Amino acid sequence: MTSTVDLLAYIPSPPQGVWYVGPVALRAYALFIILGIIVAIVWGDRRWVARGGEKGTVLDIAIWAVPFGLIGGRLYHVLTDWPAYFGENGQPLDALKVWQGGLGIWGAVFLGGIGAWIGCRRRGIPVSALGDAIAPGILLAQAIGRIGNYFNQELYGRETTVPWGLEIFERVNSSGQLDQLAGVSNGEVIRVVHPTFLYEAVWNVLIVILLVLVDRRFKIGHGRLFALYVAGYCLGRFVVELMRDDFAYEIAGIRVNTFTSGIVFFAALAYFFLAKKGREDPADLKSKNYVAAVSAGEAGAATPASASDSAQSDTKADTKATESDSPQSDSPESDSSEASDSTAASDESSDAVTLSKKDKP
Repeated sequence: MTSTVDLLAYIPSPPQGVWYVGPVALRAYALFIILGIIVAIVWGDRRWVARGGEKGTVLDIAIWAVPFGLIGGRLYHVLTDWPAYFGENGQPLDALKVWQGGLGIWGAVFLGGIGAWIGCRRRGIPVSALGDAIAPGILLAQAIGRIGNYFNQELYGRETTVPWGLEIFERVNSSGQLDQLAGVSNGEVIRVVHPTFLYEAVWNVLIVILLVLVDRRFKIGHGRLFALYVAGYCLGRFVVELMRDDFAYEIAGIRVNTFTSGIVFFAALAYFFLAKKGREDPADLKSKNYVAAVSAGEAGAATPASASDSAQSDTKADTKATESDSPQSDSPESDSSEASDSTAASDESSDAVTLSKKDKP
């Protein structure tokens, strides 16, 4: 009899995660990381502008934050999995091979935050406000990045028989040797596991929706929305870590990431409740260059007006001077004008007398 599991089948893994165009390797993991970064920057910039900031600010800050974040993510991964690189039979140089996967989000957020702080300080804008603007985009980028883990056949959980279990294939290279990262599937299923990367991706999307709704309803600022993002992510990551059984460095039999998730969760929650309420004034989100340019523009607009007033004053002064210095030859014209005015007044008097006579009974 066919079971429900047989009818629904399992989720198959991609046959490969690397494609070659000549000597160039196109890695799905890297492509999805890049796509996530682009989405975070574009969406984050739109949110920043909507809050009163300048367009293009997030991209400028990303020039600092992204490199710092990548370095921090890699450092965290290497430090928490150091036996794979520096232990017995470890390969130290592999610590530099970022394209093989392995970026710890905690290190990425920490060093990425330092890079963002440097960029914000240079522009004269509050880093907490920027964090609130980009928080949903960062978490969505993390969800997109998890698709890269799917292609790498990594970050999965324990074996399972649930209908949505993930099939892990054996991959081999062109020489027939085992190569789970860059090889191609030979069709043999090694195991069926919980797709924990998928659980985390779905959780991230749900938290993204929550962040957007909360931000619209309560107008959160001063870094509190970013803290809510961190707390929400940590809560989901804590549960996911409990489901994984792949190799990871442990303390007292507990995975390091489990400890990290719990500690950072409570720290973020504390910040959310203790930080200043409300949202920043849009004027505070303008860069110092923008403020300087506006000030210079106002000064420039005031200067021509002053010059115009001076010119008008000079013109009036010249006119008076010309009138006072006019030669006597102009007097006949004045006399003629006065005579004409006198004649007109006389005519008006005559007309008045004539009308008076006509009205007499």
